[in-house]
Amino acid sequence: MREESAGESETDRSAPMEESGEKERRIMADEPQDEVKGEEHQEEKHTMEEEGKGKEKGTDEGEIQKEFQLEAELKVEVVPAAPGLQGLQGGLVRGADLFGYVGIEAVLDQMRRKTMKAGFEFNIMVVGQSGLGKSTLVNTLFKSKISRKSCSANYEEKIPKTVKLHSVSHVIEEKGVKMKLTVVDTPGFGDQINNENCWEPIVEYVNEQYEKYLREELHVTRKRRIPDSRVHCCIYFLPATGHRLRPIDVEFMKRLGKIVSIVPVIAKADTLTVEERQDFKERIRRDLAANGIGVYPQAEYDEDAEERLLNDRIRESLPFAVVGTDKEHQVNGNKVLGRKTKWGIIEVENVAHCEFANLRDLLIRSHLQDLKEVTHSILYEKYRVRRLNESNITFSELGLSAWPLENGTDKNESDSHL
Repeated sequence: MREESAGESETDRSAPMEESGEKERRIMADEPQDEVKGEEHQEEKHTMEEEGKGKEKGTDEGEIQKEFQLEAELKVEVVPAAPGLQGLQGGLVRGADLFGYVGIEAVLDQMRRKTMKAGFEFNIMVVGQSGLGKSTLVNTLFKSKISRKSCSANYEEKIPKTVKLHSVSHVIEEKGVKMKLTVVDTPGFGDQINNENCWEPIVEYVNEQYEKYLREELHVTRKRRIPDSRVHCCIYFLPATGHRLRPIDVEFMKRLGKIVSIVPVIAKADTLTVEERQDFKERIRRDLAANGIGVYPQAEYDEDAEERLLNDRIRESLPFAVVGTDKEHQVNGNKVLGRKTKWGIIEVENVAHCEFANLRDLLIRSHLQDLKEVTHSILYEKYRVRRLNESNITFSELGLSAWPLENGTDKNESDSHL
């Protein structure tokens, strides 16, 4: 009985174990099928998600493009049309509104390369009585022997009986940039007992250069680059008297100020004390304003607030009190241009000693191109309009045909052939 019961109990124990083994085998057999189904379900879900993302992405890209278009339309700042462009549609697109790099800034490099190849011209006139240091100052400005006195061998200082104009041209090259510099000297000005109308030869010379340029412009076949001999700047030397402008100074600047840019300077300013120099400059500015004399830079030519601010500082310093020399001296171990006196060395390029550096910056480093533009666009333009409006001017006087040309042939000649 005990044995039977024991066998039964063992059988009962083995049955649940067999059933659990069968369940495990079934589970093991069913797992691959479940995994395959799970993978298929995941793939279907993944494809559905990709399709949904693609639709969402397309929608997002369309919305982004619409937003870019709206932002571009909102960012474009419409600027009022210029007086000569009334009726045209347009706007100002700033750098932040561009889709990418265009290369507009490369135009500056192109202009720079062309200018360096061709070079440019600058014509300067120096006017003042003898002994004021005109030649020395010009040599100091360009740090070379370019004045008429320095270039002429066996030069003799003689005071001519009348005002005679002499011009000397040089090609100056610095760091690959070439400049044809022409210096026009006016010996005999203000050196006579009777200086009546001594400015007339100078006025005639300036107008002759305008006339020469005008004739070149009116030719049928013009030169690709018209030689420019027009006077771009006139440096007028005032003696350091410490008083006021002389009548000859007022008359000269009144007449020349209408046809050329005048920059007045006080020559040999080291003969005045600092207080005397400042009082003299204030008197000169009052005399210029009282006589209606405009000197460069004129306030009416200022184009914007930044330029006006710069030119205001220059106008407050006019006339420049300058000292010129071409001799070098040792100061604190450095070579400097200066005039050696019993009391020390007057450094030409030291602003605390004189205003030569301000004059140099104005003529060369900051306003050289502006001087040329004022000469061409304002002063020469006035002369051109006046000449073309004169009733006595004729085509034959300018050496031109009286008939306008059509297709490179004379209209009168073409009519005769018909």
